[in-house]
Amino acid sequence: MRSYLYTPKWLMILCVFILSLSACEKVDDFLGERPSKSTSLVVTTADQLDALLNRYAGFYLEGNRTPIYSTDDYGLTMDLYLKRPATFSMAVMIFGLWDIENLPNDGRQVFWRNEWNKIFHANMVLSYVDKVSGTAEQKATLKADAHLIRAYSLFQLANTYCLPYTEANKNELGLPDKTLTSFEEDMSRRTLEHTYKQIEADLAEALKINLPLVQNGKPRHWRANKAAANGFAARYWLHRNNYDKALAHADAALADYNQLVDYNTEMSYGTPSNITINPGPNSQVVTLQFPYTHNNQSDMTDMLQWKEFLYFRMLNHESWWYVPSQELLGLYDQDNDLRYKYHMVQHFSYDRGITNPAYSYPGYVFFFKDRIPSGPTTAEMYLIKAECHARLGQVGPAMAAVNQLYSKRTLPGTPALAAASQDQAISVILQERRRELPFSHRWFDIRRFNNNNYAQDDVELSRTFFPYTSSTVLVNDAPITYTLSKNSRRWAVPIPETEIISSNGVIRQNTY
Repeated sequence: MRSYLYTPKWLMILCVFILSLSACEKVDDFLGERPSKSTSLVVTTADQLDALLNRYAGFYLEGNRTPIYSTDDYGLTMDLYLKRPATFSMAVMIFGLWDIENLPNDGRQVFWRNEWNKIFHANMVLSYVDKVSGTAEQKATLKADAHLIRAYSLFQLANTYCLPYTEANKNELGLPDKTLTSFEEDMSRRTLEHTYKQIEADLAEALKINLPLVQNGKPRHWRANKAAANGFAARYWLHRNNYDKALAHADAALADYNQLVDYNTEMSYGTPSNITINPGPNSQVVTLQFPYTHNNQSDMTDMLQWKEFLYFRMLNHESWWYVPSQELLGLYDQDNDLRYKYHMVQHFSYDRGITNPAYSYPGYVFFFKDRIPSGPTTAEMYLIKAECHARLGQVGPAMAAVNQLYSKRTLPGTPALAAASQDQAISVILQERRRELPFSHRWFDIRRFNNNNYAQDDVELSRTFFPYTSSTVLVNDAPITYTLSKNSRRWAVPIPETEIISSNGVIRQNTY
């Protein structure tokens, strides 16, 4: 299904009707109430709009291949590929090697479409909210919620399909300006400056929300709340390199909610998996240990009860293997860091079919095999607080903040992270950020590192790999070194060609 930017009017009207029918799904507790049916085909009440936004299944997944494959967190190597080429789809190559020619024609991309569909839902709420029955308080909450959804999705899209926002880039292509559900709205891309002004305007409205995260004794993180709005604001201003504002919002988020998971007492292994390798007379059975959060693909309980969420969003990987690079693995204290123990699943390559002959390589696992947190969390807030203090020259408060997190992730007695200078503090904190937030944040982080006024954190990405076509890796040809330089225009990912065709060419492709 195409995104609403260019969906025929009859189909969108049908979608509105269907949404009004399904707007009965409540999520007043972790698992929600049983749905009931409504006979109305018209949105008439604030409760219906509230129920629409409660349908977290339509909002929480982010199927963005760029942060999965395109950074130095992903371990794409020739040796690993050759062990079993069938394990790796062509998406690994075209995203992992920063393709321009073939990537637009990758027909399995869903991120652009899905984020615009979330924006449509937000716009629908904003279009109806002043026309339906309900209290002023209900309507104010719905407006803040919808503005947060729109701001968040626009930010995710801009940081994927547009160049980084700088003074030099502000007149580059941004996103289409869709704030209504009208079919007559212009679909052409506005300037990057215009897109970011829209994000800031939506964020300002979202920050008006008065609801706490914890309601009736339970965190309600799939909906907008004060901690979620401040958490996203902290992330936004960090990426704009405004450390005073980012710090203020991180502190505000933590003032509302500051719970961390103590990996010493609250993390454990779940159901192990036994896999036979090297089948035949010399076969062996190897046991893979997974964190308990891996146990069930469809049961949402562990995900909804993960107490660090401020805003429930997950990076989703359809191929089920976050392959950690050797560089990423080397950042962990493998004896004392419990994130390495629980999330870096040893021999995960066996689960992905590399068993005959067997080749052992780990995989990063959080929720099942496909989902890792990407929405704002308390852990991220402590990292933002620490980084902002460090970049503002406040080394003591920076290290105090980062160690509040680090102590919850490491065995008792593990030496605290330490730094004697501002530069050292920034380096130590960015390493801890990478350990805590692999894959989901690294692409966005490198973009901001390469466009701030601090050269020591710049990152140039490089990989040596085989040549390839749109459908085949040429393993018999000489390897090539692929590079994504700091100032490359490829920091804006090509928009899927199907979306450009569907817009009748109104949406312009990025230029390289």
